[in-house]
Amino acid sequence: MNNVLFVCTGNICRSPTAEGVFRKLLLEKKIAVEFNVDSAGTHSYYVGRKPDERAKMEALLRGYDISNHVARQLENIDFLCFDLILAMDFKNIQYMKEICPNEYFYKVKLLTNFSNYYRNTEVPDPYYGNRNGFKLVIDYIEDACNGLIDYLNF
Repeated sequence: MNNVLFVCTGNICRSPTAEGVFRKLLLEKKIAVEFNVDSAGTHSYYVGRKPDERAKMEALLRGYDISNHVARQLENIDFLCFDLILAMDFKNIQYMKEICPNEYFYKVKLLTNFSNYYRNTEVPDPYYGNRNGFKLVIDYIEDACNGLIDYLNF
């Protein structure tokens, strides 16, 4: 389970934040070299763009630098290459299961399935909201990524 992909809709807010949080946790545990971590979007709205400025700012305030991220769209090859494909919300899972080969369904999970406090809750899309939405997203993601580290026994 060393290949982890985080997925949201446009790959400019939630999934790059999750990627950044998870990468930092792996660095702190001194196991980052053992992992391939990436993020993608279900839709091509923002392919080639940097993260949303509000997401970058809130991430940086918590010690996560996601400024070098470039948005990309989920590709069919991702279902083969990644061990875990973690969606931010139920719409993302629904979309992925529509395009995912049946033999890889088991890889697609909701990120918050790994949460200690926000289990089975979606990571809300903050794009159309205010700054508080971006703060809440990081709360959910930090909790889930810490749970994911525990799940992976590190």
